[in-house]
Amino acid sequence: MENQTFQAQELLSKWGLRNATVYRNPSVPFIYELSMSQPQGEDPTVRPDSLNNTGALVAYSGKKCGRVPKDKRIIKDEVTERDVWWGDVNIALSQDSYNEVEKIALEYLNNKEKLFIIDGYAGWDVNYRLRIRVFCTRPYHALFMKNMLIRPTDEELRKDFSGDVDFYIFNAGPQTIQKPIEGIKSEGCVAVNLTERKMVILGTQYAGEMKKGVFGVTHYLFPKQGILTLHSSANEGENGDVTLLFGLSGTGKTTLSADPKRRLIGDDEHAWSDNGIFNIEGGCYAKCVDLTKEKEPEIYNAVRFGAVLENIEYYSEETREVDFTNISITENTRVSYPLDYIPGAKFPAQGSHPKNIFFLTCDAYGVLPPVSMLTPEQAMYHFISGYTAKVAGTEVGVKEPQATFSACFGEAFLALHPTLYANMLAEKIKKYDTKVWLINTGWSGGKYGVGQRMSLKYTRGIIDLIHGGELKDVEFENFPIFNFAIPKQAKNIPTQILNPRNTWKNPEEFDKQVLELAEKFQINFKKYEDKATQEVINAGPKF
Repeated sequence: MENQTFQAQELLSKWGLRNATVYRNPSVPFIYELSMSQPQGEDPTVRPDSLNNTGALVAYSGKKCGRVPKDKRIIKDEVTERDVWWGDVNIALSQDSYNEVEKIALEYLNNKEKLFIIDGYAGWDVNYRLRIRVFCTRPYHALFMKNMLIRPTDEELRKDFSGDVDFYIFNAGPQTIQKPIEGIKSEGCVAVNLTERKMVILGTQYAGEMKKGVFGVTHYLFPKQGILTLHSSANEGENGDVTLLFGLSGTGKTTLSADPKRRLIGDDEHAWSDNGIFNIEGGCYAKCVDLTKEKEPEIYNAVRFGAVLENIEYYSEETREVDFTNISITENTRVSYPLDYIPGAKFPAQGSHPKNIFFLTCDAYGVLPPVSMLTPEQAMYHFISGYTAKVAGTEVGVKEPQATFSACFGEAFLALHPTLYANMLAEKIKKYDTKVWLINTGWSGGKYGVGQRMSLKYTRGIIDLIHGGELKDVEFENFPIFNFAIPKQAKNIPTQILNPRNTWKNPEEFDKQVLELAEKFQINFKKYEDKATQEVINAGPKF
């Protein structure tokens, strides 16, 4: 085996680490070799890493196959006490308890013979990017963050990473908490110290905790510089026009952002500064369930050497062909790969100020229009609301939809109050004349179980019309209760579907369903009204 061991004791001494062997920013092939030879540790639920038939590293995170929001803690001190949005999203932890958690993590890392250090940037704009350093023991975690952070050049490593950095991650995920610590209620903890710019992971080996930990930190640090953080995808047209797409799971964000006529800037995390928008990440972390080459060829073809497949089963151990339909381990099967694995992705991954913003919602109640143009105040209201709907389970006879609200389309990652991000959004869309549209990719002609899913052909057609500027001059009408402006006609789109009331067989049933959904919006928004302006409150549904 080629010796690619990098001694980096000067980077460890600050933390009291004295590991015998340190791999600092090892190459991808070397990580593969270590992954094949390194035992997975004491956790019997973690399978050994392996290679699939296309060359991707297949890894398993053990008992936890997704983020555990209830285990996330934010350290409450004199600084964060004043500005963090405390509550169920950001649960407070004392500095003393954090010190105990960090001690456990450092002791675990220090007792391992081998340690990985991964350095990388968060943010493609060189004026604002953060320098991130990750300490971990599993090769799979090292490769994951090598993919998800922006890889520095050799010169940048010497210049920007020779000493202290902007944020540290201590991933001791295989180690559980085995003693009582005030403020910790389980064997796991993801503790974020915003003031000291450190993050500790214990009791979970799910790699996504690192990715979203960095995203959460940018939600705290970037707005203090006037930069709006966005849980969105972004792409760019031939003329340089940028579009942002927001949407929760199942809304079609990934599918619609992968537009063959536009270049992908990023699929998940972005920031909007005075210079324009930029991707925060160096890679993608895509869902794999039911992945096919026909439906999502870019993601399917990215499953190759250098990619990490997470928590997925094989069709056959002998052929090493993975079964993307198998969810026996988890429905949250994932693949991580560098951004340059996507053909036509833009580099550097940044663009101008957005010309259009799409809020995607999968309305299973079947009452929202396929396209609505929002005022700045309505944009703030629906940004704060972050609405979509899902079907309540798969049991026989259960067909009623469930409303889902996630502030700013990414509530779990917000460090500050949602209205702060909404105010920043309103300022920017007014300043740069950005148009905001609500796109319903859900049901038409009735709610789930009665109507039909909105045609992807029509949704793409509407988005193409907006990109081509062909909706700006058509006549609009008011959609009652929600008071949206909706087009009366659109080229190559059936006129009937533009106003959803026209698609229902029973208009009275439609009116009743609209009122029910409007009430859900009003109930959800009450928790934000204390810091929302009256203009924004008035922009919600009225009845």
